[in-house]
Amino acid sequence: MALKQLAILALVALTLGACEEQRSRGASRHNIPIPSATYALMSEKGMNKDQPVLIRSYKKESELEVWKRKADGRYALLKTFPMCRWSGQLGPKVREGDRMAPEGFYAITPAQMNPNSSYYVSFNMGYPNVYDRSLGRTGAHLMVHGACSSAGCYSMTDDQIGEIYALVREAQNAGQRAVQMQALPFRMTPENLAQHRLDPNIAFWKNLKQGSDYFEVTRDEPAVSVAGSRYVFNGGSEPAEVAQKEHQDASRIAALVAKGTPAIRLVYDDGDQHPSFKRALAAGGAEALNRTASWASRDVGISREDALASGPRVVVLDDKGRAKATVRAASADENAILAAVSAAPVEEAAKPETAKTEPVKAEAAKPATKPVATPAMTQLARVQPGNAEPGPALASAGSAPVQDKTLLQRTLGFVPFFGGSAPDATQSAAPVADVAVQVPGTPSNVTAPLPPRRATNLRTSRLDSSPAAYASQFAGTR
Repeated sequence: MALKQLAILALVALTLGACEEQRSRGASRHNIPIPSATYALMSEKGMNKDQPVLIRSYKKESELEVWKRKADGRYALLKTFPMCRWSGQLGPKVREGDRMAPEGFYAITPAQMNPNSSYYVSFNMGYPNVYDRSLGRTGAHLMVHGACSSAGCYSMTDDQIGEIYALVREAQNAGQRAVQMQALPFRMTPENLAQHRLDPNIAFWKNLKQGSDYFEVTRDEPAVSVAGSRYVFNGGSEPAEVAQKEHQDASRIAALVAKGTPAIRLVYDDGDQHPSFKRALAAGGAEALNRTASWASRDVGISREDALASGPRVVVLDDKGRAKATVRAASADENAILAAVSAAPVEEAAKPETAKTEPVKAEAAKPATKPVATPAMTQLARVQPGNAEPGPALASAGSAPVQDKTLLQRTLGFVPFFGGSAPDATQSAAPVADVAVQVPGTPSNVTAPLPPRRATNLRTSRLDSSPAAYASQFAGTR
């Protein structure tokens, strides 16, 4: 009898566990539970579900982090999620339809949470914020959502967004008024900043780094405001520890540049995804990844899977920010980028012509009784930079032998090297080399026209809406 009761209790426990972990659908999505494994992780790290959360995302690394504030008031990393898809390029979103995922500091309020999304669940980042509007930037409903498809959003798998949504919801239910999201182009390391030092967005990225540095040093979210079309953190005040980190990073960047770290710009075919998803895509194909990643979202497929077959193009820049060479990297991984740069063709500087020494015949050594005609090529060679002895002037057309006329014409073609108007070598196209297997049909130019979007319903045409209007706009969308 006791054995039978024990078996019944075990069956009930197993059933309850299965119910807890089952995927939420339909109207129950607003109450998606936090997975039991995440509860265990929070307990291990001294956290609970009610503590405030903070989100950090990185395009280049294709990762999204969830941080939680602990009892001592400092944030600690709870979990890092690989990102299934983001679109566009590194850099901020500027206008509606540019496919760019936003970069900056955003606040996610309860009104921006959408449990009725077409892409399982989602939350609105709050683009355009005050900073974006100060620069006249346009666009609306830029989300973090499910479905491995993006046209300007950060896209996670349905399981991932369900967990992230639940963590944010519980913190908001416990009183957190707004969750800060720090959307960054890459991890703000000296290595990344040294490589991207000549990118057109570098001033903006350095501004973002100020807020990022504050968080990394203090483990507290910075107070964010905007003045003079720049982010201002904590009213402009900066703790000594943050200033020290900025100084150390600047010294490290200078050392990396002095060691020869190349300046580069990354150009994506259309955004990227985490290497784990790229491997799954290569192994099983787009349909298999779509079934796994988007089990509860409207079926829109994997956006631009053709753009994910290889890594970005790496544009190697000279000291003035001009392209020297463009090579294809196997992936956005740091080692793959460095390998691509090392394989880039090296442009050698043009070397001045040097005079060729011809054997002197015996009779030429005798004193000449009258001027001896000197070939025009030899005369030009004698006035090359570094020769102390000036050569004689070019013979006039009348005194030159008839048979030397063609030689003289050829010689005059070298005159631009001595101050003429030679073609500017910088205007020639930069050499392109592929160090990874080229995707069939991939153009060799840096940018390419994008094919028609597979899912036109990923973006609306409306401009900025107030946070209060989000709730009424969300029904049946995202």
